[in-house]
Amino acid sequence: MSAGFPRATLLLDRREVAGLIDLEATIPAVEAAFAEHARGGLAPPGILGIPGVGGGLHVKAAAMPGLEPRFAVKLNSNFPGNARRYGLPTIQGTIMLFDGASGFPLAVMDSLEITILRTAAATAVAAKWLAREDADTITICGCGAQALGQLRAIAAVRPLRRAFLYDLDRGQAERVAAMIGSEGPEGISVTDLRRALDESPLVVTCTPSRKAFLGIGDVMPGAFVAAVGADSEEKQELDARLVASATLVVDLLEPCAMIGELHHALEAGLMRREDVHAELGQVVAGLRPGRRSADEIVVFDSTGTALQDAVTAGLAYERALERGVGTWFDFAVRELPPEVG
Repeated sequence: MSAGFPRATLLLDRREVAGLIDLEATIPAVEAAFAEHARGGLAPPGILGIPGVGGGLHVKAAAMPGLEPRFAVKLNSNFPGNARRYGLPTIQGTIMLFDGASGFPLAVMDSLEITILRTAAATAVAAKWLAREDADTITICGCGAQALGQLRAIAAVRPLRRAFLYDLDRGQAERVAAMIGSEGPEGISVTDLRRALDESPLVVTCTPSRKAFLGIGDVMPGAFVAAVGADSEEKQELDARLVASATLVVDLLEPCAMIGELHHALEAGLMRREDVHAELGQVVAGLRPGRRSADEIVVFDSTGTALQDAVTAGLAYERALERGVGTWFDFAVRELPPEVG
C-alpha cells in the first residue's frame, strides 16, 4: 500500500456496485485473468463450502492479477427458497478486498452484482472461444437472476437473433423475454424445451436443479452448452453421459471435479480428470485448442471462481476511487498495539 493511500475501508452497496461495473470492461478482465492463471502467473484460488438446511455458504478467495498486489475473498449464501419464504434473493453476500502487501482491508462490497456479472463474463469468454461463429440462437434454461446477464454477455460475442427463455415458472420466463427490449434479440418464452433446443446452437443452463434435465440427445450437433448452475455437490443440470460424450472445458479443473458437472461424471465412472479437454484459461492462452469442428458439442462447466470475483471487485474498487463513490469507515485496526493479532 502506498504512503498516500487512504487508511480507511470503502463500503459499497449493491446499487453502487451495479453502477461501477459493466460487461464491456468485465469480459476482457475475466478473460485476461483466466489466461494469466493458465500461464502460472497466479496462485491457485481457494474454495470452501458449508452446507446448511435449505442452502449453504461458500467462501472463495484469490490473489488478483495486476500491478498492485491484492487479495479478494467472497462469502456468499445460496438459499434457493428465499424468494418464496422470505422475499429475499437466492444469493446474498459480500466481497472483501485486501491490500496484498499489508493485509489492510481496502473495501467491503455487496457481492450479488459482481457474482452475476462475472459469471456472465466467463460464459461470454467461453462462447467466444468455443461456440460456432455463426451461432445466432440461444436457449436459456432458468430465468432467475443470471438469465438476463447471461444473454447480454453472449450477445457481446455472438450475433444473437433469437433467444428462447425456459423456466418452470412460465411467468418468470415471460418477464425476462419482455425485459430484453427492442435492441436485443427476439425474446421468446417457451414451454417446449426440447423444440427450442433443436434450434439452438447456444445453450445456457442457470438453474438450482438437483436433478439432470439436459440429456445426451437433447442438444443439436455443434452446440455450445454453458452449465452455470452447479456450484455444490448436490446440484446437477446435465446428464453425466452428455458431459462425458462432449468436449468438456472447465473454468478450473479441481473445483469442477469437486462440485461441478464434471463431479457427477467422475462419480458415475464415465470420465477421469485427464479426459477433460482443457481449462478455459488454457484455451485463451493458446495452450490448448478450442472448438475443432462445426459438429463438435462443447460443454463449458462453470462453477465460478474467485479469479472472476477478484478482477471484477478490483474493477469496482478502482472506479469507485475515481468517481468518489461509496462510504468510508474505519475498523480502527491501526489503534491496536503492534503485537496484537
